Amino acid sequence: MNLLSRTEEILLLVVWRLQDRAYGISIRDEASKSTGTKWSLGAVYAPLHRLEKKGLVHTRNGDPSPERGGRAKVYYELTPKGRNALLKVKLVHETLWTGIQALTV
Repeated sequence: MNLLSRTEEILLLVVWRLQDRAYGISIRDEASKSTGTKWSLGAVYAPLHRLEKKGLVHTRNGDPSPERGGRAKVYYELTPKGRNALLKVKLVHETLWTGIQALTV
């Protein structure tokens, strides 16, 4: 069974959370906010490219905007294969945590 890496899981969850607002900067900001760790753009784009090659996300270009010098944002969206990968890892987490006594700090 090929499971997602933790980084891949986090990024797929962020893309799913952001839906039609999932582009590089918003993904980085949400990942940083959710994990409490500052993510660089490289830490976001490199795994996103790998996820795209694996067929777990696909990209689409938005409309060019004047504030970006006419460049379009690249938006990310989960593919059915990406959603299935997230569901699989969620099931593994739930299975592993079932029956474990509560952890305390």
